[in-house]
Amino acid sequence: MELFASVPCSVSSQCSKLQERCSRKTGHTVLLQLQKDLLDYRGLGISVLELHHRSPEFAVVLDDTRAGLRELLKIPENYKILFLQCGASGQFSAIPFNFIGLKEARRADFVITGPWSAEAANEARKLGEVRVVHPEQTDYTIFPDPSKWHLSPDSSYLYYCANDSISGMEFHFIPDSKETVLISDMSSNFLSKPLDVCRFGVIFAAAQMNLGCAGVTVVLVREDLLESSLSRCPTVFDYKLQADGITSSPPCYSVYIMHLLVDWIKSQGGPEAIEQCSIAKSKLLYNVIECSSDFYICPVDPKCRSRMNILFRVGGPDGSDCLEQTFVNKAAERGMISLKSHRSVGGICASLFNVTLEETQKLAEFMISFKKEHI
Repeated sequence: MELFASVPCSVSSQCSKLQERCSRKTGHTVLLQLQKDLLDYRGLGISVLELHHRSPEFAVVLDDTRAGLRELLKIPENYKILFLQCGASGQFSAIPFNFIGLKEARRADFVITGPWSAEAANEARKLGEVRVVHPEQTDYTIFPDPSKWHLSPDSSYLYYCANDSISGMEFHFIPDSKETVLISDMSSNFLSKPLDVCRFGVIFAAAQMNLGCAGVTVVLVREDLLESSLSRCPTVFDYKLQADGITSSPPCYSVYIMHLLVDWIKSQGGPEAIEQCSIAKSKLLYNVIECSSDFYICPVDPKCRSRMNILFRVGGPDGSDCLEQTFVNKAAERGMISLKSHRSVGGICASLFNVTLEETQKLAEFMISFKKEHI
C-alpha cells in the first residue's frame, strides 16, 4: 500500500524528492563517523571520549557547533549560545533563577499545555509567583484560546513548551508575549522547522530528541538579559557565568554528537527541509488514525497535534489495555519499539524525531493491518 500518495504535493517529482530526503537515516551517517572517532579522533591517536574540554581540538568543536546553529536558525550576534548540563529539567530551575528577578514583582506568566510546562511552573513557584495566563484546563487536548490569555505587565517573562512530548501537543505559532520576555522549552521540536529567534528572550532544548544523546542542553539567550540572576543562583545554573567562560566541565561527547548532527541537518537543506519531512511523516500516521473509523483515536485537537509525537489510543476513545499491549508487542516483533506512551496518559505514542519516512510508512501499514485483524 503506497501511503505516501496521501501526502499532498503540487507535482509528483516533488513527492519523489521529499521521499528520498526523508528516507535518509540520520543515525547512519553520524554513527559511522562516531564509530571512527571513538578509536582515533581525526588522527590524534586518542578517542573522541578523551578530548579535554579545554583543548584546542574541543574549542574547534564548540566554535563550529555554535557557528552551525547560528547559520541554521539565523541567530543574531546578540544571542549567546550555551551548552549546559542537567537536561531540560535543570533549565526548569535555571530559568527562574536567572530571570524571575527581571522585574521587581518576581512574577512569571505560564501557558500550561502538558506535564512539562506544568513541571517548569512548579520549579518557578519555589522562587517567585507563577500566574497561569489562561482558564484552568482539565486535560491537555486543546490549546487555551490565546484571545483569552491575561498577561501581567509586571511579569518578568512568559513561558511555554513548544512541543509537549507527553501530551502530544505542539504550538504551530509563536505566542504574542506583548512587551514581556518570551521563553520557550523547545526540547522536542528544536531545528525541526525555521524559527524567528528574535521573538524570544530565551530558548532551550535538551539534545536527546533531535540533536543527539542525553547530556547537553543548548540554550539561546539574549545578552541584555544576562544581568538579572538572583544572588543565590547556583553557579552551574548562572547563565552569565556560563556565557563568560566555562565554570564546569561541559559534556564534550554529547556536544560533539550535536556538532555532527548540526552538520547533517545542514547537508539535508536545513530546518526548512526537516520541516517538510516532519509534516510528511506525521500526515501518514494522522491519516491512518482519521480513516480508521475510530479504531484509532487521537485525543488531541487537530489544530495543535504534534508533528513529533503522535499520540493515539487503540480500540476506541478510552483505549483497550489488552489491545494496546498486543499492538506494542506485535510492533516490537517487526522491529518497531518504544511505542508505549507515558504512563500518565496511556495509549500509544509514535515519536518521529529521527525516524525515516520509510520507517513511518512501515508503521502506518502495520496500523492498517492490525486494525483489520482486530475488528
